[in-house]
Amino acid sequence: MKISKDIAEHYLWGDNCDGWLLVNNQDLSVIHERMPANTSEVRHYHQHARQFFFVLSGIATIEIDGKEFMLTPQEGIEVPPLTPHQMFNKTNDEIEFLVISQPTSKGDRVIVD
Repeated sequence: MKISKDIAEHYLWGDNCDGWLLVNNQDLSVIHERMPANTSEVRHYHQHARQFFFVLSGIATIEIDGKEFMLTPQEGIEVPPLTPHQMFNKTNDEIEFLVISQPTSKGDRVIVD
C-alpha cells in the first residue's frame, strides 16, 4: 500500500514537533518527523529498538552517548539500543527527517536526566 505524509497517521510531540507514521508495525517503524527552529527532543534511550535517523531537509544535530554529530540533507546515523541520544534543531529553519526503528520504539523509551 502506498503511503505519504498526507494520509499517514499524524501526531504532535515535544515543542510543537510533528510525526507521521509511515510504517507502524511491531517489528519495524518508519516515522517522518518535523522539528521547528530551535527545538529539541528529550535525552533518552531505547531498551530494544535500534534506530536510524536520516535527514531530508535542514541541518540536524544529534547527541549520541555524549558526542554530537551534525547531519545535513541526505545524511544519516545509526543509534544502537541502550545508547542515550537526543535530537536537536539548533538552527533558525525547520528540519525534516526519517526515524527508522527496529523493532518499534513504541513503549521502549527510557528518559535520561
